[in-house]
Amino acid sequence: MQPRLADSNELTIVAPRRDVLTHLREIASYSELTRNLIRKELKVRYKQSTLGLAWSMIQPLFLLLIYSLAFSVLSPNGIPRLGIWIMSGLLVWTLVSTSLTTAVRSITANGPLVGKVRFPRAVLPTATTGAALVHFCLQLAAFAVVLLVVRQDVDWSYMWMVPLAIVVLLVFLLAVGMLVSAANVYARDMEHLLEMLVLGWFWVTPIVYPYGFLESYLAKHDLPTWLPMLNPVTPVVTVVQRALYGTTDIGGSHLLPDESMLWYLRNLGLLALFSVVLFYVALRLFDRAEVNMAESL
Repeated sequence: MQPRLADSNELTIVAPRRDVLTHLREIASYSELTRNLIRKELKVRYKQSTLGLAWSMIQPLFLLLIYSLAFSVLSPNGIPRLGIWIMSGLLVWTLVSTSLTTAVRSITANGPLVGKVRFPRAVLPTATTGAALVHFCLQLAAFAVVLLVVRQDVDWSYMWMVPLAIVVLLVFLLAVGMLVSAANVYARDMEHLLEMLVLGWFWVTPIVYPYGFLESYLAKHDLPTWLPMLNPVTPVVTVVQRALYGTTDIGGSHLLPDESMLWYLRNLGLLALFSVVLFYVALRLFDRAEVNMAESL
């Protein structure tokens, strides 16, 4: 018997749609693959390197030296240990930039794997975000040693908010990583566009300049002082700076708003709500885009 050919008007389902919970369960069921991909990301980055992962710890120490020299010696501005302040924010930004710039290439760089093996493709940007988190933890450990050596007066009452802020940021990065990785499959210009966006994004985030300076500038020009909080990275950076630098005002310089802990929690709460909604939307869109990824690579 000859197989019956589908009528030209007959609707053929290419792949079943998954709801968000089903999609999350599928990703979780491939946790071993995710761990292996994270190991691969870490090994490839420092392939044939003698020091290996130690470079992740050396980099922030070198940057701390450079910023301390540039801002505290060559261009003194009255803020003591400005290198500590900048590195507090720069560690967060390194997590953001590393996660996004590797996530956007996560699917296209693994074209043979996508075309031959059946697995939820969302595992790929998830793994790159996981690898970026490993680098962040190593850099934070090295920075913690520096804080101990220089006897930096951190604010322990705010320290518990740091891991909370990082978790919220990771949800946001996972959502954006899924969106840009899927978009890059169908429009390869996304990778280059993202590089420019990340560069501009850095300079609108209060890292090399205190949040208080930006707030004063906005108030001077009769603009809402809450505008910087529309930047999803800013609430996380301010929490880390508040905890690690230990103060909001020093030497007459207004570094952070002199607000209560509830102010920081409110900002994180709003970011968490936005990140969860964005993550939900990202999973739905990624599910639609996943159908033809193998054919498009």
